[in-house]
Amino acid sequence: MVEKKYVAAVDQGTTGTRCMIFDHESNVIAWEYEEHEQIYPKPGWVEHNPLEIWEKTQKVIKAAIEKAKIDPNEIAAIGVTNQRETTIVWDPKTGKPVYNAIVWQDTRTKDRCQELREQNLEESLIHPTTGLYSYTYFSSTKIEWILKNVP
Repeated sequence: MVEKKYVAAVDQGTTGTRCMIFDHESNVIAWEYEEHEQIYPKPGWVEHNPLEIWEKTQKVIKAAIEKAKIDPNEIAAIGVTNQRETTIVWDPKTGKPVYNAIVWQDTRTKDRCQELREQNLEESLIHPTTGLYSYTYFSSTKIEWILKNVP
């Protein structure tokens, strides 16, 4: 059995993806970073290509392992951070994204969030159920937008 000597960290952020390999003393022994494209189809809209993110995530992991000159089986654990409320909907039949990732900064659902407040749904249902408020940051109205606007 191969000794587990390393920890990998994958940081999938708003502007790019990084993979870092650490030893047991928390020293960084290798890292790799790739930026990805920011897509702005309309004012206030921010999107990413989910397939580009996936490809670059795989690329940085492979490159960091190669730079570290380690066997991938020596990695004991992988920690992952992500863009939080960036939202992607995948087609369960094809495994492909239905639409681009709608980034946490995107404000396309601001009118819908306001409607929910005006209908008192934020105070009567959304906040008591989820602990959250109707903000464009959160995924629920982004998912609703995709379901209503993407064929």
